[in-house]
This record gives sequence, structure tokens and C-alpha cells, in this order.
Amino acid sequence: MKLFGFNLTRETRSANSPENATIPVSESNFLAFFGIQSATLPTVTIDSALTVPAVMAAVTFLSRTLAAIPRHAYRRTKDSSERMAGRTAMVLHENPNPVMDKFKFDQWFWQQVFTGGRGLAWIERNGNQIEALWPMNPRKTTIRRDGFSLAYRYDNKEYPAEDVIDVPFFLKEDQISHRGPISMATKAIQLAIAMNDYGSTFFAGGGVPPLALMGPGAKGNNVQRALADVHEAIQEAKKTNKPIFPVPVGHELKAVGLDPEKGQMTDARRFQVEELARVWQLPPVFLQDLTHATLNNSEQQDLHLVKHLIGQWIAAYEGEMNLKLFGRFSGRQYVEHNLDALMRGDFKSRIEGIARGIQTAQLTPNEARALENRPKHMNPAANELLVQGATVVLGQQPANPAKAAGDIDGEKNDDKA
Repeated sequence: MKLFGFNLTRETRSANSPENATIPVSESNFLAFFGIQSATLPTVTIDSALTVPAVMAAVTFLSRTLAAIPRHAYRRTKDSSERMAGRTAMVLHENPNPVMDKFKFDQWFWQQVFTGGRGLAWIERNGNQIEALWPMNPRKTTIRRDGFSLAYRYDNKEYPAEDVIDVPFFLKEDQISHRGPISMATKAIQLAIAMNDYGSTFFAGGGVPPLALMGPGAKGNNVQRALADVHEAIQEAKKTNKPIFPVPVGHELKAVGLDPEKGQMTDARRFQVEELARVWQLPPVFLQDLTHATLNNSEQQDLHLVKHLIGQWIAAYEGEMNLKLFGRFSGRQYVEHNLDALMRGDFKSRIEGIARGIQTAQLTPNEARALENRPKHMNPAANELLVQGATVVLGQQPANPAKAAGDIDGEKNDDKA
């Protein structure tokens, strides 16, 4: 007979049964009785790690956020810089290759960085013209060093380092191999998976922990009949959704399993969110953990995201692109991401910032309109820098206002009848 999936009759017990005096209570089959299926934590792969909600949220949030940031190519001129047009600009800003737009390409690229630990892309050239960017699977790419030169082998073809955009999460000492966030956080992810497995196993059984039936008649068929009665009563209660089931007269049930609440499983799972947020250096609020969130610190975490995380990865991406796309000594052309796009959700702050830029002569009205994808205003004054008239050089007095009509020598001319 079985109770909650466990054999109870002595005839079917094996030599590994916990009742065998030669078997220590730490044996894995004894632990399984308490919901612990194995003393060994589960193996972590990228696919299994992504089944942990906090890991999935970190990877998707970072990859999508970075993919959504606009990217443009610029050319330095004598006085300033101008945005480039043509094929190279289209590859960088719109469509890196014929089958992927910019968002899909960048999202896939960053997913590789934040899972396996490396993003790779091949630059297709036609002379000095950039034709396309093609993603390379890092798990199918081998890197070979020859002196100070690197070569990337992918699909039985070798590519020089000058034609490969390479953004590692964490380089090892040899400057070739890398470490990924999932491999470095294996223990934390193992614990999260184990807690998920335990919780699913516990609730798959209806949330009923292993029970001990206590009472008279511990020998013979009496206890077997009592066990059978309890088992049938529990199954019937599950089917009919009744919270009460009968217990044989003179007997009582006691839970012998691990209580998730007393074992602090809820708090432990919440802590795992904070722990995994540290792996990707994400503020916990972006993993939907609002346990310690307030209006003030949530805003500060938003600033922290841009200054200390997104800005750093964008700098790594831009540096690699500028080096590989335009060459080491080409200072005229460069790639730049527009981090202002992260503020698009806050309309009030964006408009106030633009207005301040116009009033302090940092933006012309037409430049400000271009930031909002609005057409240029035809008035020539919209192309001029404006500044408040009261602003003067330090130490100088503002110009005397023009005398009003009727003023003579600075004094009013009083008309007397």
C-alpha cells in the first residue's frame, strides 16, 4: 500500500529502507520522504537557469533595454559633428542585416552577453563600406591567439579580430576565455531551482506534508486498515475540495515534513531575487522586487540603472564598434547611443529639460523639435540660439531700459491742467 506515493507494507520494503538498521538516516531515500529528492543540487545550464523567474527577468530586461536605445553614426566636422547618412548609417541605426532589424539584432547580442557571457558579431565589408552586421553564436566560436593577434573560427571559417565585434561579460586572465553570469552564479541559481522544485513537488501533492498516523493497534492489519482509510479520506477531500476529512477513532495525524513557512522558504525565495539582482548588478526594483521600495529610493535606483549599469555596457559596445568599424586611428567617424531615449517615458521631465536647453542657449528651437521628431519651424528665428535678456557678463551692469514716452531726463513729464 502507498501513502502519498510511499510504500508502507513491510513486504515491499527494500534493503535501502529507512527501517533497515544498517542504513543511516542521512541516506538520500530517507531525505526523499521529507520532500528532498536528492542531496545533490541540480545541474545548472543556461536553459535551466532561465526557468528561474529572477534570472529570466534580469536577462530580458537588460537585453531589451539596451536594444531599445537608438544608435547613430556621426562624422566630425570643423566646428561640430553631423549625423551620417547612407549605407553605414542604415546598418547601425535601422537594419544590421537583411533578416534582422536593429532591435532584434541587439536583443540577441545582449542575451548572449547576459547568459553565456559573450556577444559576437561579424562585420561584412565592401571595401570601406559597411554592408552588414551578422550575429555569431559564441558557443560555436573558438578564439585563437597568435602572438598579439586574435582570430575567431566560426562555421569552419576564420575571421580576423578586426572584423569581429566582441563584448565579453568578464574576461579571464588569458584575455581570450570568458566567464558568464550564469556560470559564476551557479550556487545561487542551484538554490533557486531547488526551492522551485521543492515548492512544485509540495503543492503537486495538494499541499499535504508527509504525515504520521499515531494511535492504538500499531501491529497487524489494524494499522494498515487505518492507513488505507486516511489515504482514501485525503484523496476524497482533494477531489471534493473539502477542508475536513475523518480520522479513524483513537488515532491522530501529525505532520513530519518540513514546513515551508517555518523553514523560511518564502523569505529565502525573496532573498534569492536580491542575490540574483547582484549578479547582473541590477537594482532589485527592476526585477519587480518592491519589498524595500519607496518613492524616493525607486527614483534613485532608476538613476543608478543608467549611470552605473546601462551607461557602462553602452560604453563597452561603442568602444568596440568604433575600433572595429572605423579603425584605430580614424577619429572622424564614431558611433554613439542616445541615452536620452531612456527618459521618453517621463514626458514632463523631458519637456522641462528641453525648455531649459532652449532658454540657456544650448539648443535652438528647431534642434529641440528634432529631438521629439517634430518638423522644423519655418521662422528663421527657430534656428537661432536664445537666451534670457537679463543674463549679462559678471561685473557688468545691465543696459539702461529705454525711456518711456513722456519721460524727460529720466523724470516723468506731469501734465498739469
